[in-house]
Amino acid sequence: MSPALLRRLPLLAVLLILLTGCSSVTSRQVVDLNRFQRFYVERRLNENNRLDELIAAELRARGHRAGSGPRTMMPEDTQVLVTYDARWNWDFKTYLIELNLEFHTVIPTKKLADAQYYQPSLTPKAPPDAVRELVGRLFRR
Repeated sequence: MSPALLRRLPLLAVLLILLTGCSSVTSRQVVDLNRFQRFYVERRLNENNRLDELIAAELRARGHRAGSGPRTMMPEDTQVLVTYDARWNWDFKTYLIELNLEFHTVIPTKKLADAQYYQPSLTPKAPPDAVRELVGRLFRR
């Protein structure tokens, strides 16, 4: 390697660390979610990024029946209600910085599981990838 490249190597390493950032994904599960088949993702009225549709699509990709929309449109045969909170940030582009999922039984209302994604960096995962990772952690077989 040339001496000029060797002098720049530490700077490149620091730059790479700053761009990748740190991410955190945690999950807790009280009951095996694989035993449920019918899920409904409640749409947040103040969230315009359609995360409810991404979550429902990921549940369907895993072989479950899932829909999304306002809670008033939830089918009567729903077994698990999925709620979420998302935090978006804008830094020259809008990106997902935090996503929290909760899974509850419908009647009676009991919490079954939750999962959290947090990545405060300029190069976060795309929302479908974050949803896939969170749901994947809760549905490991």
